[in-house]
Formats: sequence, structure tokens, C-alpha cells
Amino acid sequence: SRSSVQAEIVIANHALMMVNAARGRDELNRPSRIIFDEGHHLFDAADSMFAAALTGQETIELRRWVIGPEGKARGRRRGLSARLADVASYDEEGGLAIEMARMAAEALPGDGWLARLAEGVPSGPIERFLAAVRAMVFARDETNATEGGYGLETELADPDAAVVDAAADAAVALEALARPLTVLGQRLEAMVPDPPDWLDGSARARVEGAMASLSWRIDTVRAWISMLARAVGPVDSEFVDWLAIDRFEGREMDIGMHRRWLDPMKPVADIVLKPSHGVLATSATLRSGGDWKNAETRTGALHLDKPATHFSAISPFDYTAQAEVLIVTDIKKGDAAALAGAYAALITASGGGVLGLFTAIRRLRSTYARIADRLARDGLPLYAQHVDPIDTGTLVDIFRDDPHASLLGTDALRDGVDVPGHSLRLVIMEQIPWPRPDILHRARRLKNGGIDFDDRIIRAKMAQAFGRLIRSADDKGHFVLLSSAVPSRLLTAFPPGTPIRRVTLAEAVASVKTGLSPDEKLRQDVKISLDESNPF
Repeated sequence: SRSSVQAEIVIANHALMMVNAARGRDELNRPSRIIFDEGHHLFDAADSMFAAALTGQETIELRRWVIGPEGKARGRRRGLSARLADVASYDEEGGLAIEMARMAAEALPGDGWLARLAEGVPSGPIERFLAAVRAMVFARDETNATEGGYGLETELADPDAAVVDAAADAAVALEALARPLTVLGQRLEAMVPDPPDWLDGSARARVEGAMASLSWRIDTVRAWISMLARAVGPVDSEFVDWLAIDRFEGREMDIGMHRRWLDPMKPVADIVLKPSHGVLATSATLRSGGDWKNAETRTGALHLDKPATHFSAISPFDYTAQAEVLIVTDIKKGDAAALAGAYAALITASGGGVLGLFTAIRRLRSTYARIADRLARDGLPLYAQHVDPIDTGTLVDIFRDDPHASLLGTDALRDGVDVPGHSLRLVIMEQIPWPRPDILHRARRLKNGGIDFDDRIIRAKMAQAFGRLIRSADDKGHFVLLSSAVPSRLLTAFPPGTPIRRVTLAEAVASVKTGLSPDEKLRQDVKISLDESNPF
């Protein structure tokens, strides 16, 4: 915003910084000194913002932005013609560009595109490209998805003839849209320095907003055209391209072509880091494992002309006295009943105050369904992401306010929860967070050292999860990992001095129960069952 240009300090999240970088905003007024708190989020923020996806959902969104609501659609949203009607009446060339863009946007997918593809009757060049992508993905799927079939994908290598032909036609259609949008952007830019009488404050703000939106969408269309050229041309080693069908519980949600930077911190280094006078990245987990390689990679420091300066501080917490890591060795992988029983027994032993972290939504839901009612009858309420129709922030607030409550969740809770005190006294991870071996991860793994690359990612995730446990000098608690196969090399994820034991579930339950404060033990009147007849 304009006010940020005059401010001495601007506070923004990583995503907003990446938006401004990716869209080239405020190049002359960018901050010259930047502090990235929670710097381990930088990589993922950049990975998301510098990505490109030529999919049905993305293209129909562009169609609606250009044309406006169609058919029975209602709402305040309007197309370009309606938003810039005064511009069209004032500037003949601008008005013609708007009309040409509207006509070109007719080639983009419209409502019902997914059904048409499923029926084999795509409409228009982009839908025909998506239909060819869909057919190729089904023919070559590389995911071997066994857990619910939530997505299918294949590399963009030696594409089918149908994909190549459809890509060429789709590129022509997108060029026909990019040209008038570019002309319109130029006409708007020419109008602002020498404004007409009708361009008052509100109209000017609307035109400037349209200019920013146009710039972003033109860049998007140009990226799509570049991706389509990849379908018929040579590989670009800086990018990873693949085709995918996104599904949820077996139902197709989106189809298309995806592109990611092999290292998304490279554009961040060029656009954000190098032009700055100074950048400071802070994090409690970037150096997990004891060396700086992960920190250098995840912040883009590897791409700087001069080496980054490193600084580390000793934690103020006494992990030897305040925490204990318990690795439970007798829960068989894939045994849903045993997993649920372990969670129930540990939550009961702790009397609540448990944050349970899952690597798969399906296992989270299964565990919740098996144990929630029984725990509730014992006065131990259980809440869960992807189950309770409540936003994550509210779930965390409820959990924080009730020391007997427990909360199950996935990645957003592993690194986004600050609950100091007695309300969070036990963190449970259901297994080692091994990276999903999809096409993007395999490419980055090959580029960055194979198993060492995986280990850095895993240690960082484990360190972030452990970091939820001890938030103040008075906190105490256990970190339980329900996995028998935990390589010793990953245990450097935990702070030096933290006690680590490999135990049975019964031993873990006993340790957790013993760790409760005396008054909490008196209030607890629940029997713990660990035999095979456990109803959990």
C-alpha cells in the first residue's frame, strides 16, 4: 500500500513478501533491510508463490475475471467491460483491447468443464489440452497411490502426440488473450500520468488496481505459454514440470500442468536478497542436525555472492530437566486400531493436554473416530482438524483454554501452535514425517544429495514438532514418537541434552502418567487398558 512506502518499519508475513517479489511490485520502494522471523517458512512461501499451474480451476478463474459471471452466477464480481466501462468510452484503443480480451477469454474453460472432460466432450482449445493431459496421466500415473487415491501424476517426458498437438493449439489461444491484455495495460499506464477530468480519486484507485491485476495475470498467461512450449520443446533444467489430476476422496477436483522451480530460493535471492542492504533470517529449527547446510539452502544464502554470516544462541530452556523423548517401538505400522489405542492410552495417562500430529488426514480421521466418544465420556474432550468444522485458530484457542482437552492435526499444527503452560504437556507424532516421493520431491532429492536431503527435511519437521512442547522456562512434558524404525541419525533433530528413550507403549504410558503434577494425578480416575480387547 501507499502508506507502507512512507513507513520506517513494515511488518508483513512471508507470503506477502513473496507476492510482492513475484509480481514485481514497488521495485523502487522495496525495503532495503529485511528481517525474516521464522525463516524456515521462506522456502515453502517461495515455492508456492513462484509456482505456475495451467489447470482447469486456474483458467476458469481467469475467464471469470475477464468476462464476469455467466449463466445463473450472481454476486458483486464483474468482468473487465463492466469494471472499466469509463475507460472504454474514453479511450478507443483501450476499449477495443477490452473487447478483444473478452472474445479471447471465450476459449478458456467454462462452467461444467470437469463434467465435459469426464464425458469426453471438451469444449475449446484449453479444455482439449486438459482432456489430453487427463488421458496421459491415467495412462502413465507414477504415484502408485494406495492411500485413498487422492492424486495422480506423471512427468512431462516424451508427451503423447495428443498432448503435443493440443498444447500447440492452447498456446495460440493464450497468445490471443495475452496480446489485448498487454495493450490494455499499456493504455492504462499512459492514462495515469496525464489523467482525464473524470479520473478522480476513486476512479484512479480502480484503474491502478486494474493495472496491478493486469500485470499479474499477464505474467500468469505468459508463464502458461512458456509451460506449453516445454511440452513440445527441450527440458529447462531450472524447473520441474509434470501433469496431474488432483482428487479428493476419489473425486476429480482439478486437472492440468504444473511447474515449480527446482530451487525456488534462486529467484528470491535475485529479486529480494541481493538488492537488499541487509537481510536477517531467524529460526529455532533451521540448523536442525548441527550444521548450517539446511539453513543456507532454505533461506537462499547459497545463491549470494558473499557467504552469509552465521550466529547461533544457546536455548534458555533446560531440556534435560524439562522434556523427554519417548520412541514407542511396539506399534505395528499400518495397524489403525493399535495406533488409535496408543493415542487413547497416552491421552488418558496425560489427562489431556495432548497435541497429536499426523502425516495423513485419513489416519487422523480414523483415529479420531475410534477414540473421541470414549475420551469425551471420561471428561477428556478431543478436537481435530479436518473433522471439526472450526478454523484452525479457533481450535487452538479452545485447546489452550481447557487443560483437559486434546487436539489432533497435521502440518499447520506442527509449526503454528504456541501453547505455553499446562495446556500442552504431551506431543505425539504418529510416525516419522518421511517426504512424499512425488515427482517434485524426487527431482529435488536427486539435485540435493539424496538421503541427506530427506534427512534435513525430516529433522526440521521433527524439531518444529518438538518445539511445540517447551514454550517457557516452566514448561515440562513428553514428546512421543509412535514409530519403531527411527534411525539414530535423525535424533539430532532434538536439542542437545534432551533425554531420549526407546520404550514399549506400556512404558511410555507409565512415564507420561508419572510426569503429571500431584494434584492432576488425584483428579484422574481413569483405568488404562492396553490389552488386545481395548475398545479403541
